[in-house]
Amino acid sequence: MTIFEILKQRKSVRAYLDKPVEKEKINAIFDAARYAPSGVNTQPWQVAVVTGDSKLALQSKIEAAFRAGNKGQADYTYYPTQWIEPYKARRKDCGLLMYQTLKIERSDKQRQLDQWAANYRAFDAPVMLLFFMDKNMQTGSYMDYGMFLQSVMLAAVELGLATCPQASLADYPEIINTELGYSDDSILLCGMALGYEDKNAMVNSYRTVREEASSFIDCFD
Repeated sequence: MTIFEILKQRKSVRAYLDKPVEKEKINAIFDAARYAPSGVNTQPWQVAVVTGDSKLALQSKIEAAFRAGNKGQADYTYYPTQWIEPYKARRKDCGLLMYQTLKIERSDKQRQLDQWAANYRAFDAPVMLLFFMDKNMQTGSYMDYGMFLQSVMLAAVELGLATCPQASLADYPEIINTELGYSDDSILLCGMALGYEDKNAMVNSYRTVREEASSFIDCFD
């Protein structure tokens, strides 16, 4: 595949096969992603690869906290506190598309809750990736990290794997830091599901709409 094909093929996958990901493939992904650019070569990424019993124990504690009504508190603010257009409409359309695909009615609060809880299990993917950064790093490092995360996802596609980047997995840093032994001096930026896509799962059948390039490009000749 060309890089153009990989960019267009990548999508957020929310259902996975019960099939382990080979350690060789995980290592290959990060061996490639480490070449992502960063300001003055800071390379601010720190990654936890969580699988097997460790993943089951961690996700159980996170999901239990969520179902108990504990909404958690991320280390930083991901979304705007007040939504404006066109972002408000795009956010609404994104959520509606998934629920319509799964035939989850607005009145069915239990199914909505269960679907959201799947976030905290990394959608039952065999691998949960968690991404940390030292707290003393600043805004530029968030930009660096975005390029690193994209590199991880594109490398995964090249190896026949699927991913879903997840801000939701940063909702419970205290639980995750305690379980995995990370210091409070670290920021938990996000998580990511990694595995083999279940291509028969309905939730994986839809694609979000992207704006045409001409809508966000200004040309100055």
